[in-house]
Amino acid sequence: MGEIISTREAYGRALCECGENPDIVAFDADLTICTMSCYFAEKYPERFRNAGIAEANMIGMSAGVAATGKTVFCHTFAMFAAGRGYDQIRNSVAYPRLNVKVVGTHAGLSVGEDGATHQCIEDLSLMRTIPGMVVINPCDANETEAAVKAMIEYEGPCYLRLGRSGVENVTPNFKNYDFQIGKGVTLKEGNDVTIIATGLMVQIALEAAELLKGDGIVARVIDMHTIKPIDRDIIVKAAKETGAIVTTEEHNVIGGLGAAVAEVLGETYPVPLIRHGVEDIFGHSGTAQALMEKYGLNKNKLAEKVKLAVSMKR
Repeated sequence: MGEIISTREAYGRALCECGENPDIVAFDADLTICTMSCYFAEKYPERFRNAGIAEANMIGMSAGVAATGKTVFCHTFAMFAAGRGYDQIRNSVAYPRLNVKVVGTHAGLSVGEDGATHQCIEDLSLMRTIPGMVVINPCDANETEAAVKAMIEYEGPCYLRLGRSGVENVTPNFKNYDFQIGKGVTLKEGNDVTIIATGLMVQIALEAAELLKGDGIVARVIDMHTIKPIDRDIIVKAAKETGAIVTTEEHNVIGGLGAAVAEVLGETYPVPLIRHGVEDIFGHSGTAQALMEKYGLNKNKLAEKVKLAVSMKR
């Protein structure tokens, strides 16, 4: 078992570590302890500002500082970033292509007890439709750290989706793992079907693949940490070699990873595709684990979807 740590915690540590770069500036919307920007704020107070509960203002301030040549990270919950900040992200950050990294934490159903108003299941869809926006959804601590470093090197707007709950740090277990923006990673080989996962569903996809062995199904597992630009090559290769694909995400099945993969397949190499995720419904208040079970975001439900995809292929 790998270390259990939330991607937001790993992010906070990584940003602080990279904070020695004097060109990095950070903003937060009065959620420093939740978003873990507190690490950066404590070590580099001269390059940190709390904008208060004013997300739109924070995005505007970030854009202004980025226009001076700085690399700006701004933080709030995913619901407030993608929702309240959408207009400013689109027009003040993406349109002039400024070097602002929008960090949305507490995404998805795993926010838990805060309920539907805070369980953002639309952010991947909203952010990936903005022209020129890079969208990243890391699955664990190791991948999050790599994503932070890659975003600093990348010149342009990015959206980083992070979770509240602790997740197993799995990517260090794979010797050939290499993080690159826009490049998926094959974690497990297989020729019967492909599972393309993002975020915390990567760990569940690996569990489902083990479960499927009992039914004689050898599933390929791809970690699609970058939703945009999507890795078209790895998707087409998987379609040609396995003949069926299942996507899995802690997000609405409409507009997110599943939609992005469907677009690629429709334009290149159509094969049976099943989308696994939140079935276009709002969440409820409850523990993260209870909600993941209630909405079928578990290895058993995913395995069922995979079996259906295999049957469609045959």
